[in-house]
This record gives sequence, structure tokens and C-alpha cells, in this order.
Amino acid sequence: MNRTLFAALLLASAAPALSQQSTASLPPPVLADPAVAALRDNALDNDHYAWDITEGLTTEVGQRLAATEAEARARDWAVKRLTEMGFANVHVEPFTMPVWTRGAESAEIVSPFPQKLVVAALGYSGSTGPEGITGQIAYFDSVDALRAAPDSAVRGKIVFIDHHMMPAQDGSGYGQFGAPRRQGPTIASLKGAIGIVIRSIGTDHHRNPHTGVQYFTDGARPIPAGALTVPDAEQLMRILKRGKPVTMHLTLVSQKTEGAQSGNVIAEVPGRDPNAPILLVGGHLDSWDQGTGAIDDASGVAIVTAAARHIMDAGRPLRTIRIVWFGAEEPGGFGGAAYAKAHGHERYAIAGESDFGADRVWRFASQLSKTDPAAYAQLTASLAPLGITKNDKGEADGTDVEATIAAGAPWISLNQDGTRYFDYHHTPDDTLDKIDPAQLRQNVAAWTAALAVLSGGIEPEPKRAKRR
Repeated sequence: MNRTLFAALLLASAAPALSQQSTASLPPPVLADPAVAALRDNALDNDHYAWDITEGLTTEVGQRLAATEAEARARDWAVKRLTEMGFANVHVEPFTMPVWTRGAESAEIVSPFPQKLVVAALGYSGSTGPEGITGQIAYFDSVDALRAAPDSAVRGKIVFIDHHMMPAQDGSGYGQFGAPRRQGPTIASLKGAIGIVIRSIGTDHHRNPHTGVQYFTDGARPIPAGALTVPDAEQLMRILKRGKPVTMHLTLVSQKTEGAQSGNVIAEVPGRDPNAPILLVGGHLDSWDQGTGAIDDASGVAIVTAAARHIMDAGRPLRTIRIVWFGAEEPGGFGGAAYAKAHGHERYAIAGESDFGADRVWRFASQLSKTDPAAYAQLTASLAPLGITKNDKGEADGTDVEATIAAGAPWISLNQDGTRYFDYHHTPDDTLDKIDPAQLRQNVAAWTAALAVLSGGIEPEPKRAKRR
């Protein structure tokens, strides 16, 4: 017998044993609960709640800058809509905070090549006053380069920081490339700059500036701080590369006052066991003032609310589901902090939020992978038909629930595809037409499945009248 034939026969005889051995080493199969699967699929095929909320909030209220009259109107709208949908215990929990508003804003190159640029003030920017300021540009390609520069290179000038943020499905570039916005103004101020402009923290090439919050820390004096659109930042770079001194005139008129009011809107699906730990889900009601806040975050509050309503349509869960439309997330998570101060001591089965647009959920992670492997396995099985993979090494995500999680609540993160999110984030382009209805329904189906798995069981209530 030749060696090739002998090896083939040997492998063939060993194959059954090897197959049995590998099968025996696998964990037992986990199948999705048919009741959960039915709820998930119904939401995927038939949900209209999320679209109705997103369309209504962005149309009937529009932009919702934190602690302004517009955000107050949004709270009134939310209470009315949540009550009409049949949720219980609908109420507002107010809190006080500073309010910042923008006024006139413009930027132009005075020399060597006079031209206008498009700019937006960053949150809590200092004001130039209506007359504006004029200064020579001091260019840096990163926050670290600005930090390393001598004060003499900055003093009396307008700092410009560039960066090269690229699209990513998980949005991971936002952490690193957000530093020019978050830290740049403070560093520039401490070094004696009279103002700062940054390349917008965005991945688009539209002529829309991306705003966003920043704080002056470490005793820094507030200075005017703005974001140029990506095309205008690239234009400024081309001008700087001509090798001549560049002078800019910058006007950013803004105002900050203390003692304004915001609030969290809270609603519930009461559980059969009032002593059982709570399922906390939410998003944020406020938005920046340039667009209508469709992807950030009308769709987020709509997704979790729609999911809770699908559970309510099916019956009554064992555990209470609490929906929070958090106020004042954009200027620094004020609503999440206020909620944790009032409710952080309560017992939670899970805490999570939707605040990354409305494109499809592509993966999920949860602390339950370690604390409740059976529930985690059921989540994995229930979400897989939606094309959602598990991420065993994932982390908690969400500004609004961060403080509650820090107080001890277990967490869940349903991660949306962020490839195009930073094309529109914090811009005038954050409008309803950016919402894909099919992907929105997939989000609702994912959250419906998650809530159904973690609800402790749903008991049907006969002849429940369906409401809007």
C-alpha cells in the first residue's frame, strides 16, 4: 500500500472520532425564545412608533438647545406624546444649569488672500463682541503640537488646529480627534491666544461646520472658539502652505448665563413586581441649535420608546421598564448626572441608551457576559437574526447613563454603524431626511428583543387598546 493511500485511510477512520470529540467540546446550543423572536420580527416589519416620534419631534419642535425655551417646548411635547402612547408615571424632573447661546458668527482671511470662510462657535465659546477680533494665524497639526509650543508662538494670535479624522464603523476616531475641540481652547487660552479655530470634528466635505461642547478649565480665560467647515479648514491649510503670514478676522458673538432650567422626561412600563430591578433605557431630548437633531438624538429617544411600547403591546413585563428622555446631554451630560443623583441608588437589571444615530445596529456588548452568561447567550441568539454580532470585550457606552452605571447599574450597549454619522453630527445637516426608515426599524427590533429577553417574562393582558 502506498503512503498516500495509507494516510487517506487513516484520516478517514479517525474522522468520526475527531468529529465526536469536537462536538462534545462545544457548549450546549442556545435558541432564541420564540416569544422574543416574534416580538423582534413584528417590530422589524411593522414598527411605526419610532418614525412617528422622530418626525413629530423634529417637525413640531425642531432644534432643542439645552436650557432654552425650545428645550422646554420639547419637554412639554414629550410629556404629551408619552402620555398619549399609554406610558405610566410620565413626568418631568427639572434641574438648573448654565445656558449658552450663539449669536452672529463669521470668519474671513484678511491677508494675504482675502476671502470668507464658514465657521460656527463651539459651545461655551467666549465672545468676540460684535466688532470681532483680528489676528495672525498660529498653525498646529495637533493638540500635542500646540501644548509643546512656546507661549511666544501663540500669544496674541488666533490658533488654528488641523487633524485628519476618518470614517469608522465604530466611531473610534471621535475620541482621539475630538481633542482639538475639547482641549484646544483651554490650552490656547493659557498660552495667551486671543482666539482659536479648529477643523470641524467631522468626516464630511460639506460646507457645514460641526459645533460641539468644550469647557475652559485650569483657570483659562474664555476666548472665542470656533470650528471651520472641513473644506474651509483645508482651504486655510493651502493658504498657509504658500508660506506667507495669514491674518484672520473672526466674529463669534455668544452669551452664557447661570441659573437656567432643563429637565429629564421620565415614563414607565410598570412591571408586575415593583421590587424587581429596573430596565433603564433612554436617549437625550436636547440637540444643538444648527439642525433639528434628527440623528442626535430624536431617533435615539424614539428607538428605545418604540421598543418599550412593543413590550407594552405584548403585555406586562415582570420588571419595570423606565424610559428617560434626558435633558442637556450636549453641553455636558447634565441630565444624566441629575438622574443619577436622584435615582442612582435604585436597583437596575440593566442600563443602556441609544445615542449614535439611526443606522443599523451591527454589534452589541453587555456586562451580562460576565454576570449573567445565560441572559447574555439569549441576547446573542435573539439579536443574531438581525445581523448583530456579540462583542465580548465591549465597554459601556452613553453619556446619559454613565453616572448611573458608575453607581453600580449593569450595562448594555447596542452599537450602531457610525460610518456616516460624523458626516452630519452637530451640523445644520442633522435633519429628518438622514433617517433611513428600514434601518430605524432594525434598531427598534434590536432594542425590543433586548428588553424582551431582560424583562423577566411578559404576561399578556387581554383586550389591551392600542394607542398611538
